[in-house]
Amino acid sequence: MIGFDNPAAFFFLLALPVFFYLRSVKVFSRIAFPLTISDWNGSSFSWNNSVMNVISSLARLLVVLAFVCMVVAFADPVVHHQEKVFTSRGTDILFVIDTSPSMAAKDIGGTTRLNLARNAIRTIVEQNAGQEFGLVAMAKEAAVVVPPTLDQSTFFNRLDSLSVGEMGDGTAIGTGLSCAIMHLDASPAPKKSIVLITDGENNAGTVHPHTAARLAAEKHISLYVLGVGTKGTVQIEYADPKTGQQYSGFLNSNYDVTALAQIASEADGKFYSVETVSALSQALAAVAKNESTAQAYHLKNRDASYARYFVAFAAILLVLAWVLRRLVLQEVL
Repeated sequence: MIGFDNPAAFFFLLALPVFFYLRSVKVFSRIAFPLTISDWNGSSFSWNNSVMNVISSLARLLVVLAFVCMVVAFADPVVHHQEKVFTSRGTDILFVIDTSPSMAAKDIGGTTRLNLARNAIRTIVEQNAGQEFGLVAMAKEAAVVVPPTLDQSTFFNRLDSLSVGEMGDGTAIGTGLSCAIMHLDASPAPKKSIVLITDGENNAGTVHPHTAARLAAEKHISLYVLGVGTKGTVQIEYADPKTGQQYSGFLNSNYDVTALAQIASEADGKFYSVETVSALSQALAAVAKNESTAQAYHLKNRDASYARYFVAFAAILLVLAWVLRRLVLQEVL
């Protein structure tokens, strides 16, 4: 909603018709001394260049518009909007994202599996402002890179900086889940959940995925497992974040759907097989819906002032008017 904090400033616009009227009756006419350059009783000099007349009129119009912009700026235009301020805690959701080299495969939507997950996660987080989201990066090793937070800018900055290979080569699903469980265990949130996004089978780490899944169930933490990727030969290309070395080639994609589904089953969770962009979006939307909680909140008014933009625009108009009159018309101002 657009409004003005100082609407009385618009009365200054009445000065425009008054100014033009007074000028028409020669009140504001310039002091000038006639100097006729012509033959005796001959025709005097006259300016008949239509282009110059148009430019002169344009320069005057720019000055008028600049005055209007300054009046609008003085009226202090603001855009009012309301935002929710939550007074009770919602669900804590930790995304455990596989960053192993196979997540660089480009087999869904023309982008890498990691980018696919990144884009879908961003959409879900933006749509659920009251919930706290966190990130666990997982490959050969795992670490909480963003604890559950309401600060979406912090979450998105780290989400965008995730890179293939930053946690090594391999997939330690059990380690990634354990890392998330230990962090959520101390959370006072009414509901807690883990969303595992991976394209491979467990081949690293010292914790068995089933052990971690059962621990999640014991801690009353919901587990969702999303298996991302298609089967067959897929293109892969990425740069090692530690050495900068480029790798490219083809990957025989054939992750074990049954193994991932069993991990979800051990925690009484749900498994989703994702082979399309829409399938991933639908899976994450289902997670957000299942994990939603009723939260108390109040509305807070936020005002954004746009006065400075009108001042800047007025300055630009005045500079343009000066250029036209001084440099084009070559007037002495």
